[in-house]
Amino acid sequence: MSNTVSASANARFTKEQRLLTPAAFREVFDATERKLHQSHLMAFVRTNTHEQPRVGMAITKRKVPTAVSRNLIKRQIREQFRVKASILENKDIVFIVKNSVKGISKIELKNEINNIFKKLEKK
Repeated sequence: MSNTVSASANARFTKEQRLLTPAAFREVFDATERKLHQSHLMAFVRTNTHEQPRVGMAITKRKVPTAVSRNLIKRQIREQFRVKASILENKDIVFIVKNSVKGISKIELKNEINNIFKKLEKK
């Protein structure tokens, strides 16, 4: 058990692991290889040419009206990505909210994010 704790403690979320430019997001949306659905979230996945996975988030005001809620979703996605990045292949992943998350608990949100990452893990 101590090995998993130390691995998580050493995991970092670096700038190289983020999709930053509109062009990078457009590449993922235009050439999506997989779409992973959950009840509130959806992920677009595409293989990248980098040696590591990258994540981006397109969380809109229309689906999540309050900044507090949008930031909570982003923090949860970043944290789960940070922990799982070492076991993911070199993929670009963009998360979007497809249904309003009003009334969803933090645990349910975390489970949906984890379910998406489980589908992406290396085999």
